Amino acid sequence: MTQTQPTPGATQEQDPWPALLALCLGFFMILVDSTIVSVATPAIIEDFQTEVNSVVWVTSAYLLAYAVPVLITGRLGDRFGPKRLYLTGLTVFTLASLWCGLTGSIEGLIVARVVQGLGAAMITPQTMAIITRIFPAARRGKAMALWGATAGVATLVGPIVGGVLVDSLGWEWIFFINVPVGLVAFALAWRLVPTLPTNTHRFDWLGVALSGAGMFLLVFGIQEGNQYDWGTITGQVTVWRMIGAGLVIFAAFVLWQRLNTREPLVPLGLFRDRNFSLANVAITTMGFAITSLAIPLMLYAQLVRGLSPTRAALLLVPMALMTIGLARFVGGLTDTVHPRNLTGVGFTAIIASLLWLSAVMTPDSANWEILLPMALLGIGNALVWAPNSATATRNLPIHQAGAGAGVYNATRQVGAVLGAAGIAVLIDVRLAAQGLSGGFSPEAGGSQLPAQAQAPFAEAMAQTMLLPAAVLVLGLLASLMFERPQHSGFERGPEAEAQEARESQEA
Repeated sequence: MTQTQPTPGATQEQDPWPALLALCLGFFMILVDSTIVSVATPAIIEDFQTEVNSVVWVTSAYLLAYAVPVLITGRLGDRFGPKRLYLTGLTVFTLASLWCGLTGSIEGLIVARVVQGLGAAMITPQTMAIITRIFPAARRGKAMALWGATAGVATLVGPIVGGVLVDSLGWEWIFFINVPVGLVAFALAWRLVPTLPTNTHRFDWLGVALSGAGMFLLVFGIQEGNQYDWGTITGQVTVWRMIGAGLVIFAAFVLWQRLNTREPLVPLGLFRDRNFSLANVAITTMGFAITSLAIPLMLYAQLVRGLSPTRAALLLVPMALMTIGLARFVGGLTDTVHPRNLTGVGFTAIIASLLWLSAVMTPDSANWEILLPMALLGIGNALVWAPNSATATRNLPIHQAGAGAGVYNATRQVGAVLGAAGIAVLIDVRLAAQGLSGGFSPEAGGSQLPAQAQAPFAEAMAQTMLLPAAVLVLGLLASLMFERPQHSGFERGPEAEAQEARESQEA
């Protein structure tokens, strides 16, 4: 296999920042679509006369199609060029967005979202791989800070953009808006992103099949389990058999990756780097939490508080402003401060904000009682996304940039898929416990629930916010075990310098 090196023009003659900004536009667009549907949920329920669980599949189908192939698309970028894969993904994603807006049924919308997710899977690993290859390690923290801030802001402001579009133009426009944005992103990437050398890769198609089958069985079983009372789906197929089969197939996938002596889909050697392994655990919990918290929060805001989609989405503004405002500051710290100090504080802040939100999600709470924990959530996001992303790839060799980026983004998307599935189950369970049905249909305009249903509905939504908070504890524990980065220019401290001196003498 030919080792990939950055082209001289990309790293020495050309300023890499314009290319990064062009990549971030497309990356921002596809991540907005991970959460933008949450604010349109009541409108889609009303338009298609369907139920909450069906609309949750509009998000889950996208996330599932996004997560499963992202491992192989990282390798395809190494083989055919990350720029080429990025542009192909933008084309697929933009056309699928048009399809989403034009569909006339909930089933058609779910299918279109699957295609949209495939386009997103082509885009994401290329952005991270290109950053790794055109920025030297000592400067990569600032670049990853922008990339990470883009991820954090996009997944959280999706409901804001969605709220404005749903109120003013209709839910279809949360997809139509991607068409002009996609065209601009394509033109900028075509002009500004460098063409990088490629590698010859063998493709692990068995690994692709095993990972895809395992993920589908697991997510379908979790999300639909409550609909079938955790029993029989059809014939001999039961919910628990599906979940069990998914786990067995995942185990077979890991075993095959270990036995594959040619070129596995997931080089398990990547996980010898402690920070890479821990960062993957941390980002999985972030994907889970950010995806899962948006759905109950938007349902509470619209159906309990009676807010329009736009006004409901404005509850997220303090969070978005704090994330954006701190991005540059955190980026500067990412190259010099131990990552566990940044991410540890960030995870703690997010967990505290979700517990705070759960306590104040009542029918009669004031707006400021919601806005304060949302601001804290934004602070936590700024301190997690960028440092964690930079830490994940900092120590990886250049020729594994595509594989590392693919694994990192796959684990984030796995978390997001499981978050959407898990929160759907918990919403159903908690509504049932409160004597409410998950199949309700709100009145036109997203008006409030009947007065007698508001308190139990609010309590059910508040209780579901505890799920992402609990999952984030795992992310906190992982981040606290980060090692000191190895790149030159990092402030190593006296202990690391002494160790370095000893190693030099022994050599």
